[in-house]
Amino acid sequence: MWWLYALLSALFAALTAVLAKVGIRGVDSNLATAIRTVVILVLTWAIVYARGGLSGLSTLTRTNLLFLGLSGVATGLSWLCYFRALQVGTVSQVAPVDKLSVALAIGLSVVFLGEKLTWQTSVGSGLIVVGTLVLLWK
Repeated sequence: MWWLYALLSALFAALTAVLAKVGIRGVDSNLATAIRTVVILVLTWAIVYARGGLSGLSTLTRTNLLFLGLSGVATGLSWLCYFRALQVGTVSQVAPVDKLSVALAIGLSVVFLGEKLTWQTSVGSGLIVVGTLVLLWK
């Protein structure tokens, strides 16, 4: 079932780029990111509430909070940079470079999480990098 959520994530990420490109016309990219963040904040808390997830707050450890907080900082910085890049570049330029995050995440997961690097993962990551370079080559 994870692959269905991953495909939906890819679809929504693609929609994000196209919708954001239209939405940031004539708007400061940081302001646009802040508006987007408020929408995400309201939506996610509504889902947590509707699914009865608020009771899980009491089970969070300091480690959970620290790393979720750091992840939030990384997400925020990513979004700020992404919206600025979309504002000055084209979706067909920005989206492929942004998706280098897949290859970077694989490398970081090997180094910091001890995940195995298989030949398939190596080839797939390499193809992502090569594909990005092909898309950017003028």
